[in-house]
Amino acid sequence: MKLRLLTFDLDDTLWPVGPVIMRAEHQMRAWLDARIPELNARFDREAMGALREDLLRERPELIHDLSAMRRMLIREAARQCGHPDPDEIAEGAFTVFMDGRHDIEYFEGALDTLAHLARHYTLGALSNGNASVERLGLDRYFAFHLNSEGVGRKKPDPLMFERALNLAGVTPEQAAHIGDHPDDDVRGANAVGLATVWVQREGTPWTGDDAPTWTIRELTELRRLFPG
Repeated sequence: MKLRLLTFDLDDTLWPVGPVIMRAEHQMRAWLDARIPELNARFDREAMGALREDLLRERPELIHDLSAMRRMLIREAARQCGHPDPDEIAEGAFTVFMDGRHDIEYFEGALDTLAHLARHYTLGALSNGNASVERLGLDRYFAFHLNSEGVGRKKPDPLMFERALNLAGVTPEQAAHIGDHPDDDVRGANAVGLATVWVQREGTPWTGDDAPTWTIRELTELRRLFPG
């Protein structure tokens, strides 16, 4: 059956996310240091992680909403430091973080590949993160974007893949998912019946059963797999 829908993971599939998050957090902490320096002094990375676990015990649903989790984390840290307006601090710091979150560099050939595929297939973005395809200008390629915040579940939960199939009006046999994560992307999509493309940049071999349909090292190889 002819493929009609291609869905993509975003972080570490279209761009390397580790340096982006590190830079965004550094910028956020610099902003905080200028306004409430005691927060950075009291809540280093380890202490912030412990506070995050405390908040998740109280609000476990936040595991699916990274934006709300980060806002609440900063708000609570500012409150514990005695700031008179922790909401203002949380919103300001989050704005700085999200500015950095969208300062990305794409993997080579990513945008040209998306442009090529979008001429022949419906493209969808499926992400556990909080990057915005609209803010990045990727909505010119993607017909829709689903993330864990909106769906209320994270990949590899089948719900996100099922929502994508419903939005595109296709069966699992008419769709393929492209991503870097063996569990969240490949095993998750395989379980719903989609074909899968594992983006294997690190060279680590696949282990276990439930292997991807195809394995690639560079996104430009998708033009060969899906010529249209």
